[in-house]
Amino acid sequence: MSGKRIWLFRLISIALPLLLIVLLECSLRFFHYGYDLSLFIEYPQNKNYLFLNPDASKRYFINQKNATTGNVEPFLKVKAPGTRRIFVLGESTTIGYPYFHNGSFHRWLQYRLTHTFPDQHFEVVNLALTAVNSYTVLGFARELVDYQPDAVLIYTGHNEYYGAMGVGSTERFGGSPALVNVVLRLRSLKILQFATDLYQKVVALAASHQTENDGTRMQRMVAEQQIPYRSELYKRGVAQFRANMGEVLDIFAAHHVPVFVSNLVSNEADLKPFVSFPVDSKRFPGFSRDYQKALDFLQKTDSAQAYRYFKKAAENYQEHALCNYYLGQLESARGQAEAARKYFSKARDLDGLRFRAPEEFNEIIRQLASTHSNTHLVDAKQVFEAASPNGIIGKELILEHVHPDLKGYALLSDAFYEVLKKAKFINPVPGVEMSFTRLRKEMPVPAIDSLAGVYKVANLKNSWPFNTALDRDSLKTETFEERVAFDLAYRRISWENAMDQAYNHYVEGQNYREAREIVEALILEQPADAALYSKSAMLSGQLGDERSALFSFQKAFSIAPSFESARYLFVLFLKMDEPEKAIPYLDYAISNNTSGMNLTPVRALVQEVVSLRSRLPVDSSNISVLGRIASAYYRMDNRDGALRYARKVLALNAQDKDALQLVNVLRPR
Repeated sequence: MSGKRIWLFRLISIALPLLLIVLLECSLRFFHYGYDLSLFIEYPQNKNYLFLNPDASKRYFINQKNATTGNVEPFLKVKAPGTRRIFVLGESTTIGYPYFHNGSFHRWLQYRLTHTFPDQHFEVVNLALTAVNSYTVLGFARELVDYQPDAVLIYTGHNEYYGAMGVGSTERFGGSPALVNVVLRLRSLKILQFATDLYQKVVALAASHQTENDGTRMQRMVAEQQIPYRSELYKRGVAQFRANMGEVLDIFAAHHVPVFVSNLVSNEADLKPFVSFPVDSKRFPGFSRDYQKALDFLQKTDSAQAYRYFKKAAENYQEHALCNYYLGQLESARGQAEAARKYFSKARDLDGLRFRAPEEFNEIIRQLASTHSNTHLVDAKQVFEAASPNGIIGKELILEHVHPDLKGYALLSDAFYEVLKKAKFINPVPGVEMSFTRLRKEMPVPAIDSLAGVYKVANLKNSWPFNTALDRDSLKTETFEERVAFDLAYRRISWENAMDQAYNHYVEGQNYREAREIVEALILEQPADAALYSKSAMLSGQLGDERSALFSFQKAFSIAPSFESARYLFVLFLKMDEPEKAIPYLDYAISNNTSGMNLTPVRALVQEVVSLRSRLPVDSSNISVLGRIASAYYRMDNRDGALRYARKVLALNAQDKDALQLVNVLRPR
């Protein structure tokens, strides 16, 4: 054959397989095979909104059984003018495990921003998932920059070894972060999805004759239960975290997006290392003997002798996780907080089962933040230490190994809030800003959510790797809240169903404060629902909490203006003697009057009050002006306003006949 013909055959031999692959890909797409892996999809209930695609995580899991879904937090396709859009990235702590809903730190932050800046609109969209790590954070970062973020909040690192694609996970391809990221990008191809599904079916068929104990997802995700400190696998995890997080921050820097990235916290004081490796008795003679003696003395509660022998053992060999942990406990008991902190930190780093990020990750976060001008470090660790006994983080703030309790999540939100403020991303007005104390008091976390979290953690600790005996006293189901929370924790009912049951129960019992808390919790879940704000406002009215009612009606009106909400608003502002603020809502009610009420005379009286009030700063003791304001308020049926000004007149002249008559008429019987 001629040279040209040989080259033609070569070209065909190369092109034909590629053509077949392209044809198969096109065919699979034509028949809608597989799943869309886009980060966001259209919200079914309102096509003007987007939300986190429930299938987005499938890109990162080989076994789709392990794939997780995140929050449903819709946001507008077209960002409204003045909106501040904040995306949140991370893992199970970031999504708020075990509370998930209003216990999560982003909801605490959302509530505080809403009440500190009532006239601004914040979209706080949490994209965190359980059982993922920096690969997912990186993948999501690449896509979300196209959706006009004003800021990105990141809390990630604890899942780096065992989260999807982690070096110690069952869900991994292996190889370098660069190779893994290339494969992850290619997984959008339908042909790769087809190959993955085929592989899973073959594996399932081969294992069908075997009895399989799935265990928890936490257990299924772990391939390497023993990863020694500074081993090759440990170093690969560190390199993976550094590479992926560096690229994440590079992406946001290129798009000029402010990033607020937090360092990591975990239970150091009250959680023993899961895996402590045996010590080579030939290389370190005497360690095992001294360590065992120390344990024996500890058992006898002879802390002095236990401390002595633990110290001897540690002088012989310093890399034993449990020895360091016990020394931390004993130093803490002796009041040596700094020494205790060092031992606890070292014990965590030496733990062979890597469910807690080593301190090296916090150093990486600090270094990366310092080299990216758009990135701000959130020192959550310092905040948690300041709120912990002896400055050592333990069970007071952490539920098990890494997940905060409600106070911990509140503190995490405060850590982010303060750095947002320091970076001038937000500029609260003194006196208007919701304080952290007020946030802790008012945050709507229903008892059902809190109890469900307790039940979930108790169940988690009952399984691997904790294997703690289940405390039946912690699973009581005597009260209404306990029964509903138990059903919620064990997935017998949905969260929405639990909230619906609770709301009806509280309203039937005329327990309006708890009913309002349920509605406020639903508002954080559905912040664009004007009807929920109106319901909250009505409940606030039942409670006599007019300021809260006013806030909620204003939110309802800003989302969906209506005659009814405008009417409530101008009445409340007049009742609170703020006629200037009442006028815009009164004008709206007049222009959109659906009731047949004649509001024009009211408008004239309100304008008269505004005019009269403008004279008071010059002469606040003008009885004539005060009396005319009282009369105008009375004529518009604003009894509270009329009584307030009639009493002001009487304070200046106790014999004023008109004021006395007005007070007599209006005084509550």
